[in-house]
Amino acid sequence: MAAQVRYDAVHRRGWADHYVITLDGGEVGYGAIKGFDRHGDRDTLFELYVDPAVRPHAVPLARAVLAAAEANRLECQTNDALLDGVFRQVATDVEVEAILFADHVRTELVVPGAIARPRRDDDVVFAHQAEPVGDFVVESGGEVVATGGALTHYNPPYADLYMEVRPDARRRGFGALVLQAAKRDCYARGLVPAARTGVSNLASQRTLGRAGLRPCGFVLAGRVAG
Repeated sequence: MAAQVRYDAVHRRGWADHYVITLDGGEVGYGAIKGFDRHGDRDTLFELYVDPAVRPHAVPLARAVLAAAEANRLECQTNDALLDGVFRQVATDVEVEAILFADHVRTELVVPGAIARPRRDDDVVFAHQAEPVGDFVVESGGEVVATGGALTHYNPPYADLYMEVRPDARRRGFGALVLQAAKRDCYARGLVPAARTGVSNLASQRTLGRAGLRPCGFVLAGRVAG
């Protein structure tokens, strides 16, 4: 795919079952099933690979995996051409779960009076509500007003950017500034920055755009039709 795989960590964490696909006695691919709720039943096909020569049969092969797993849901990234093609023929009641972002340009953002730097042990960091405290901070007026970083639970070399801004300091460019610092650190370590956010989180989408990322796909979820 040459892109981040949203649920790659599901394999390493033991949250998926894997099914080999055979056709005419030969192994031609695999399907992976996870729980729509990771603590619930394994009911969702979220990854599929079949050899190029048998891709005209991708839909019945996917249905065979679903039948073997007694699964009734699918999730896909629209930038995964194989599974997206199957999804569009098999899924109903479709919902858009997230927007995926890829890095587009390396920015040179500046916010007057603010600096982005690595977090120090003696930094006083505000209480976070959604994201972990990051390895980078934005300091303004002698106070930490934003933190951010990158997690490596995606498929290598992709890294998942995250950030949080103190509520009273939002809409001033601090989020994009800390993401810029996290991006630079990713490239210094040989990682490729990526991100995802909810479709209704317009503030996060704007911040990612200012930091040089752009949408590259969507995460779709649906039920198996028929």
